[in-house]
Amino acid sequence: MPEKIFTVVPEPRSGSVVHPLDEFYAAAGQTLPPLTEIDGHAMPEPYRSLLVHQHDMTPTLEKFHRSAIHLQVLGRRRKDDAYFREVVLRLDRKNQPVEFGAIKINLDRFTPEAREQILTERLPLGHILHKYKIPHTSRPRAYLRLASDKLINQVLELTGAQVLFGRRNTLYNPEQQSLAEIVEILPTHLEK
Repeated sequence: MPEKIFTVVPEPRSGSVVHPLDEFYAAAGQTLPPLTEIDGHAMPEPYRSLLVHQHDMTPTLEKFHRSAIHLQVLGRRRKDDAYFREVVLRLDRKNQPVEFGAIKINLDRFTPEAREQILTERLPLGHILHKYKIPHTSRPRAYLRLASDKLINQVLELTGAQVLFGRRNTLYNPEQQSLAEIVEILPTHLEK
C-alpha cells in the first residue's frame, strides 16, 4: 500500500483517518503532529500484533500487559447524540499509560444502561461492550505512523522525538451502523 502523508487538517471532518482526534487538536488551536498512513503489515512488532487485527483494543492491551486497564479522560464534548472524548488508557497495576486516543461514540445506538456507563467515564468502551454483551465488529480503516508532539509526550510520559504507531478503527453494530470511531496511538515503552 503506498504511503499517504498527512500534514495539517484544516477542518475536522468525519471520515478522515485522524477523526475524531482532529476535533480535539482543532479545539485546542493545535496542529496535528506529522503522520503517515502505512501498510499495517509493514508495521514493526509488537505494534503489528497490537494494532493489525479486528479485535477490541482494551482486551488486546490487557492480555499483552497482563493487567487490567482503566480510563483517564483528558477532554470531552457532546454534539447531540455524538459523545467525543480524548483519553489515555492506563494499566491498573502501575498506572502506566498504554494508549492515547480519541473516540466518537454514537450514544443513540446503545441501550440506556450502556449509555449511562459510557457517560460515567469510569470504564473503557471495550469493557462496556463486554459487560452488556453488545454485538459489534471492529474494522480498522487505516494504520498510522506519526511523530510524537508535546501533548502526546506528556500524556504517554515520553521524552524527545518519538516515532509512534496507531490505527483508525470503527466499531459497527449488526445493522452496520457506526457505534464508535476511534484513533488509537500506542507509546514506545511497551512491556509485558
